Amino acid sequence: MTESFGARLRTAMDRFGPLCVGIDPHAALLDQWGLAQDADGLRAFGLAVVDAAAGRAAVVKPQVAFFERFGSRGFAALEDVMTAARDAGLIVLADAKRGDIGSTMAGYAAAWLEAGSPLEADAVTISPYLGPDSLRDTLTTAVRAGKGVFVLAATSNPEAASLQTARTIDVAGGDEQTVAARVTRDVTWANRSSAFDGSLGPVGVVIGATVDRSELGLGDELLAGTPILAPGFGAQGATAQDLTARFGAVAANVLASESRSILAAGADGIAQAISTRNARYQEVLRD
Repeated sequence: MTESFGARLRTAMDRFGPLCVGIDPHAALLDQWGLAQDADGLRAFGLAVVDAAAGRAAVVKPQVAFFERFGSRGFAALEDVMTAARDAGLIVLADAKRGDIGSTMAGYAAAWLEAGSPLEADAVTISPYLGPDSLRDTLTTAVRAGKGVFVLAATSNPEAASLQTARTIDVAGGDEQTVAARVTRDVTWANRSSAFDGSLGPVGVVIGATVDRSELGLGDELLAGTPILAPGFGAQGATAQDLTARFGAVAANVLASESRSILAAGADGIAQAISTRNARYQEVLRD
């Protein structure tokens, strides 16, 4: 039987810590690293991050948009980077934020989660804003394939607050809750399977490290057994202490996502930056 994504993620986080290293080849970072503004520069950047993260972090998260801007050559570079990362034993989370309905969403799922696909990742970020039920087939695909998904729930960008804190009423249940809580409840059904008791499930959610989750109704019980991808650490202002301050009892489930704050160390300093950041997160969790 294929090992579940949650089990693999738990093992990797227990071994290497909660840091998720973003692979975000911003134009300014390519210049800083002395790399060309083309697909070859992307490939060199990504492979350098993979080399630095291997054996030091559990997860790398390529931001698909920065590869996509170079068209087919950019996607070819992304394929090479993700293949190298998986070969190095890293869990690859493709930050693609895909979301659609029907056969279109099935196509996205096949592209990012199907074994043998050129873009095969271990997990992918997806959007629920065409309705959480539109993701049901994708979630089922992920569970059966031993893959994971991270569904946008309460993101770290301030523009999202008015939508994600809006109140919605469940007609069937009669209860009122925020959009973020409703999304989380409706997509984490797979985690409640007896197969994942005592472990992380395959369906994660994105909750920003700068977000007050109590304001969104994202309590510990709702998040039990759920992997959490938390952007906002580092350049966006959240510190290692926020890992426990913000997430409390579910802090051990959190992937602390950092990109610019680590990548700015440059090709020569990134390995040390990863080790230092991860050690700090692990210290906070122990305390």
